Amino acid sequence: MGRRKIEIAMLKDSSTRQVTFSKRRTGLFKKASELAVLCAVQIVIVVFSPGGKPFSFGHPNVESIVHRFQNREKTPDERTSKDAESRDESTTDDSLNQRLLDLLKRLNAEEKRGEMLEKMVKAKRAAKGQPPVDQLGLPELGELRSSLEDLRRKLKDRMNDMEATFSLLLLAEHRPMT
Repeated sequence: MGRRKIEIAMLKDSSTRQVTFSKRRTGLFKKASELAVLCAVQIVIVVFSPGGKPFSFGHPNVESIVHRFQNREKTPDERTSKDAESRDESTTDDSLNQRLLDLLKRLNAEEKRGEMLEKMVKAKRAAKGQPPVDQLGLPELGELRSSLEDLRRKLKDRMNDMEATFSLLLLAEHRPMT
């Protein structure tokens, strides 16, 4: 297709957005790698896909740079000033409260999305002339069960990923500066 200038605005189509994210993420990581080599710098980039999956790049590696960032030295003023500590604590509390509110909003949105998907499944089954779930035979129920278990496993994996990411963020914020 070739190169062409595109308007920078959020893409409405989710599949186009995912493809664009994937290609641009690769380009971003390549540029970061070039910057690290050309300028002899340490760099880390963390991005989340439209689906919420985390991706990271680090030179020399993500862990060492994150560890260095988390353990950076405080300035002398911060070490001796009680006011600075209380400001840091209140800022942390505010940011944690805001993060909690954001997560609750996301949870509510996901619950609504689940309800909407359930309605769509019912409508799709009705449109295909398939009977409601309570009228399925044993073989059809077995197929439905296995597909639902697969969906449950995927959802559980996704929730574990999100919880792990959130826990790491909380640990990074609460880790004492030395």
